[in-house]
Amino acid sequence: MAKQSGIIKLEGTIGGISFYKSSEGYFAREKGGVDANRIANDPAFQRTRENGQEFGRAGKSGRVIRSCFRLLLQNTRDKRVASRLTGRLLSIIKTDDVNMRGVRTVQDGQMQLLQGFEFNKNARFSMLFNVSYQVSIDAATGEVDMSYSDYKPINMIDAPQGTTHFKISFGAGAIDFENESSEFEMAETPIIAYDDVEAAADSLTANLSANSGFPIIAVLGISFYQEVNGTTYPLKNGAYNALSVVKVNQA
Repeated sequence: MAKQSGIIKLEGTIGGISFYKSSEGYFAREKGGVDANRIANDPAFQRTRENGQEFGRAGKSGRVIRSCFRLLLQNTRDKRVASRLTGRLLSIIKTDDVNMRGVRTVQDGQMQLLQGFEFNKNARFSMLFNVSYQVSIDAATGEVDMSYSDYKPINMIDAPQGTTHFKISFGAGAIDFENESSEFEMAETPIIAYDDVEAAADSLTANLSANSGFPIIAVLGISFYQEVNGTTYPLKNGAYNALSVVKVNQA
């Protein structure tokens, strides 16, 4: 793979060379590879087919998760979140010790490996929010709860420069990977002033259907704002907002 340089940037295929654009710039590479029909039918490529099936399943599972939490992800993600999430889910699929290669699934793998996943690698929740909190999931009742201790925002939240206010968001999703569907509920604090006034301990609760039988994922995030003439605006269009998977309950 070679990076294109010069004034004119090409996209497409010329003389067996493919020119394309990625988020990192313009590149060129030689067109080639094994014939698709051979990969699909040759026994020698059985492992390749199995890997492809599981990679595709990881991609679909990632789309289901992103769709479930889309309301919280609108201003809380980076450009590579889809590929990073697919990679994490593929690692989970590989821990499935129930199904055979090629048909392993996320829900039969060790889904706890998803805990700690950051949807915005440029703003990690674990680095910004230093308040002590607890998350509990009751699959029988569908209640997903997050409680936190009292704190002084200016001491316990590592806010970006220019922040005058912030908001904490909590969400929970019951994920049906097989049918590519989900149930989602969320709760948020009001917009809070970023100052040295102690904020009281509180809790946020998301109520899902009882006994859904599906894995439940809980996410916790923080959004930053700047007040101008009495009106609060998202700081830098949400570039510093964070959202992280904080707990997983595997059905």
